[in-house]
Order: sequence, then C-alpha cells, then structure tokens
Amino acid sequence: MNGPEIHVSLAPELRFFAVPERRRAWTAVVTDGVSTLGHVVESLGVPLTEVGRLLVNGEEAAVSHVPGAGETVEVQPVVRPQRVPGAPLRFLLDVHLGTLARRLRLLGVDAAYESEDIGDPELAARSAAQRRVLLSRDRGLLRRRELWAGAYVYSDRPDEQLRDILGRFTPGLAPWTRCTACNGPLEDADKETVREKLRHGTRRTYDVFARCTVCDRVYWRGAHHARLEAIVAGAMGEFGDARAALS
Repeated sequence: MNGPEIHVSLAPELRFFAVPERRRAWTAVVTDGVSTLGHVVESLGVPLTEVGRLLVNGEEAAVSHVPGAGETVEVQPVVRPQRVPGAPLRFLLDVHLGTLARRLRLLGVDAAYESEDIGDPELAARSAAQRRVLLSRDRGLLRRRELWAGAYVYSDRPDEQLRDILGRFTPGLAPWTRCTACNGPLEDADKETVREKLRHGTRRTYDVFARCTVCDRVYWRGAHHARLEAIVAGAMGEFGDARAALS
C-alpha cells in the first residue's frame, strides 16, 4: 500500500495475533487511504471479535472510520464480561472444540457442535441463522463477514478453555440439565422406563436416572461421575454467581 501512514497501538492482550514486528507499543502502518479501520485492524491479524473500543486520536471511533494520515489508533480488547445483545446467549463450536462443547453442556450451557468438519462457510452461516456465538481457534473463520458473533478460544487446554469462555460471557449455569452428546434437555427418568437400555450391572447398582428428551440417551452416576463432579464444582465455585452479580 502507498497511502497515509497511521500509528497503531494494540493492547497487550491482542499483540500475540500480530507478526512480531507489529507487537511493539506503537507501530507505523501505511494504509491505502480507502480501507476502513476495521479492515486495517484485521490486516494486522486481529479478529474484530476480540476488539473492544477503537480510539482515534484519543476519541472513540467506529470500525467503519477511514483513517487519515498521522492519526493514532489504539485498539482495545473486548470488555469482560462481554454482553451479546440480540438473542439468548448460546454457542456454536467448531470441530476442534469437542471437549469444550461437552463441558459447557455438562454445565447446562447451550452449545451446538458437529463432530464432523462441516466447513467454515456452513459454520458462519449457522452462527448467523441461529444467532449463536461461534467459538473457534481459527482466526480466518472468525473474520468471515456472515458471522453473527464470535470469540477466539485462546488456549488449547480444555480446563483453560472452559474458564476463558465462562469468564468472558458468564452464561447461566444449570449443571446436569443438558445432554453432553447432543445438547438436548434432560429429564428425570424412572428406572423401569429405561430398564431395557441398561446393562444388568447398571440396573442392579443404580436407581437414579435421567434421559435426553431428544436422543433418548440415559444417564446415571457411573464410574466417571467423580471426575465430572469436580468439573462442575470448580465451575460453580468460580462462576456460579457471576450472572446474578451482573443483574
């Protein structure tokens, strides 16, 4: 590009998105004179899903602003907890975030997920059609224009991913109310009504069951319950009252 030169400062939380030479406190950027500020920020590698306020010469500006020569631009991160107006808070996760999807469902959070890769265009279209916040570690996917809302998942570790999303969006938590397999709601089930779905040892050992109202999967407190209970207890202890505190 051979146009106006501006000076951009990325917040420390956003600098890792940029190439090393752009991670300084301030960096000079030559624009084409017609691109919007949003386009310029994305050209530095930062998805707009991660951007909060944009300050031009100290004054808040819109992503549609076309920067002029000599302007200083401060790019701030999203404010946490982040509010997502316009629809009930629910999520759509890409194919690489299956463990995170199951943990969100365990906590009663509406988290749609496909175990097969349906492609970036379809994911973005579903986000828009269903008004779901798309969660991904793919920066290119988060830059798609048809996306309704999105968020970058910063860690590749499921424990850290869960804390990141719960801390960022503070969804209401209702553990043990959603099917971890299909995302459908659970209901209490009488032992006799699910007997044919149980192995003999399970029928003999357990008496309390729940069943998914969508896929008909049956749940009970089996061998893995202690591990799941630890996940639930940790999340509830740290984030269980977060939404109520914001009301």
